[in-house]
Amino acid sequence: MALWDRIKESASTMQTQLVARKNDLKSGAFRDASMAMCALVAAADGTVDPSERQRVAQLIATNEVLQNFPADDLRRRFEENLDRLTTDFDFGKVSVMQEVAKAKKKPAEARAVIQIGIVIGGADGDFDKDEQAVVREACYALGLPPHEFDL
Repeated sequence: MALWDRIKESASTMQTQLVARKNDLKSGAFRDASMAMCALVAAADGTVDPSERQRVAQLIATNEVLQNFPADDLRRRFEENLDRLTTDFDFGKVSVMQEVAKAKKKPAEARAVIQIGIVIGGADGDFDKDEQAVVREACYALGLPPHEFDL
């Protein structure tokens, strides 16, 4: 199976798992951590393309799990995290990674945050090495083994 096919299959499987846990994913910690993860993946290569913002906006608008929260609030949180990362990536990354770590206390939320990162990373058909690296770092911040997600 080609790498792209595995990424698509993995993202699809993870989306299905997220929907199955929708009712468990309503906390503020999950909300904050998921938007921080989206910003990390979007800015992973050091720049944020308009297409990356569009992918996250589409995820916010269409993802069943994220519909637990007001879309405007999610967009605002995403943009705030992006601002931190684009102002000074290394310094901003520390702050944004702290947001991701908020989900550490609940394993189901922690896994869901990683799954959202993989869904966003694979949305354009290229879950590149920079995106994989920030998702892997988020795994460590959440106390999850990256190999559990094939990272």
